[in-house]
Amino acid sequence: MKEAYMAGTRKVIDCRRFPAEKPCSIAISGIEEDVLELAVLHATTVHGHSDSPELREQIRSMLQDESVATSEAA
Repeated sequence: MKEAYMAGTRKVIDCRRFPAEKPCSIAISGIEEDVLELAVLHATTVHGHSDSPELREQIRSMLQDESVATSEAA
């Protein structure tokens, strides 16, 4: 059953696409919940944001399907 779960749509978030005081080149990809958790960890530890429901919703809204992000980068 886990194989079917892992075959789902991968999501990606690329920190280079968002303005920040500290320039950043991190991109995270994987299943949505994993990307969200790592992106929140990155935002709080590197960029000084507070972990809040608002931050999580903002990050979730910025996730892209990996196939879309890849085609935009080409």
